[in-house]
Amino acid sequence: MVTMRPTTTRLLSSLWALPLLLATSVPAVAEDWPQFRGVNGSAVSPSKGLPSRFSSKEGVKWKAPLGEGVSCPIVVGGRVFSTGMSGAQRFAVYAHDANTGKLLWKREYPLTGALPRITPPNSHAASTPASDGKRLYLYFSTIGLAAVDCATGRDLWRLPLPKPAYLMDWGAAVSPIVYKGLVYFCQDDDLNPYLMAVDGVTGKVKWRVSRPDMLAGYSLPVLCEAGGRTDLVVAGTGKLKGYDPATGKELWTCNTLLRTIMTSPVVKDGVIYIAVQSYGDAKRTLKFALMEWLDTNQDKKLARTEMPKEFLEKFDLSDKNKDGFILDNELDTAFQHPDNMVGGGNMVQAIKGGGSGDVTRTHVLWNVTTRAPSNLSSPILVSGRVHVVKAGGLSSCLGAADGKMLWEMTRMGNLGDYFASPVAADGKIYICGKNGFVVVLEDSPEMKVVARNDMGGELIASPAIANGRLYIRTRDTLYCIGAGPGLASAGGR
Repeated sequence: MVTMRPTTTRLLSSLWALPLLLATSVPAVAEDWPQFRGVNGSAVSPSKGLPSRFSSKEGVKWKAPLGEGVSCPIVVGGRVFSTGMSGAQRFAVYAHDANTGKLLWKREYPLTGALPRITPPNSHAASTPASDGKRLYLYFSTIGLAAVDCATGRDLWRLPLPKPAYLMDWGAAVSPIVYKGLVYFCQDDDLNPYLMAVDGVTGKVKWRVSRPDMLAGYSLPVLCEAGGRTDLVVAGTGKLKGYDPATGKELWTCNTLLRTIMTSPVVKDGVIYIAVQSYGDAKRTLKFALMEWLDTNQDKKLARTEMPKEFLEKFDLSDKNKDGFILDNELDTAFQHPDNMVGGGNMVQAIKGGGSGDVTRTHVLWNVTTRAPSNLSSPILVSGRVHVVKAGGLSSCLGAADGKMLWEMTRMGNLGDYFASPVAADGKIYICGKNGFVVVLEDSPEMKVVARNDMGGELIASPAIANGRLYIRTRDTLYCIGAGPGLASAGGR
């Protein structure tokens, strides 16, 4: 079902006529892929000459071993940066020559103490780095934020942060971004969610704002130029919010989202597009998940003694009758903020940026209720069309101007789970399945599967694209894929 405001088409036509004026801290090389999902999280590259057909053995320019992980590669200034666990208690950062695969440097961080609990298929090495061309910015749950020199891997600064906590042990996986010399980091966990900005040169905190009404989520902050200014936009529980990048002041909120937000929005010409599938209180699905995960003696109630110690304060707030248990009606609202009791569902939305205050009734350009979105894989906007993919190998596509469904939940011929998000370039959309196959769709108003390519290993990370090449990461190997015959089969020397 599509809900659309009468002025939508006129508004979008005028917005799309505006130029994109997104500034970066260092003049970016046009085809760099400097953060998670590329420039401003768009997942789209201007690169040309990319292959449609390849595999772990065909079209491989080079490959390099990595430590175990699910973080995505980035490409900046002719270098590919990746992370991985090089041992049970060692976190590693790798820099490879983007053209040859030569290992330029490797930086290892010995880890002390117990690592936080995580749930597969997540990894402790899950956060994707970001770069301004001079410095590489990293996040790790027990290290915090850190910066190293892009050329040498030399330590520049480190900022310890509280370890995130997740009721169901999902584990840390959020990534930093960079804009005008500041590193932005949003950590929406179940304990103390916050958004912060850090000086990229010194590592000093410029501002930090609490997001107390948020639950655990993984949405990447994006920048939206609209209404004569650039806003830092963050999706979270129930709400899409715009902040002043310089001060952290909340500028606007659109209260139309769902409970659990793991996908990231994309921005095009002042409009923010987001696709969400959330298991929440609308069907009480999350209640049963909490019981299955935390009710260790399976007596159909959560006891205070069954809670991780970091959540005891929130447990006490949810235990309304103070009997030491959470059960019955208390479970329906457990651990949620009293002013943000949102439920679950499925939707794709377009929201006009640049507002002020509560824009819930004024800035939603269209809203489509559909089962098409994934709770994990983010949307991509290419050629005026919004693409989403979900578990089961189901592809859907909507018109960006009006939300009209072009195709819905059509099989791509590759069953299984999808954790990676689509990326696009050169008239092609690349979609990685957990089973190791990369489906290639034609950038077209009709669904056309061009190829299905076997990379021979589990794919959780989204690929990077730069200079006519795809950089695809399995759990332990980085592949550089290009057109023509392969040049090397063993990088990372």
